[in-house]
Amino acid sequence: MKKYIEMIVEGRVQGVGFRYFAYNNAIKHNITGFVKNTCDGNVEIVCDGEEKDLDIFINKIRKGSSFSFISNIKVKERSDKEDFDNFEIRY
Repeated sequence: MKKYIEMIVEGRVQGVGFRYFAYNNAIKHNITGFVKNTCDGNVEIVCDGEEKDLDIFINKIRKGSSFSFISNIKVKERSDKEDFDNFEIRY
């Protein structure tokens, strides 16, 4: 079953290649949507995918890349459903 989620990732996630880390893992696990930096120093990920793929993706994001430090992650299911064709890094 397809799910739509939004994540806010807090910690040392800007300036350390975290968006590229998220992008590569999204592609690897068939996730569509986007990742972007927020003005408050966090990273936002809005995405969709099959529930089992999303679970794997969320766990990868929780662990972070070798250069990042994740202090908190907020995951919520979205009721508004966008149709994404791919996963992209937004600026």
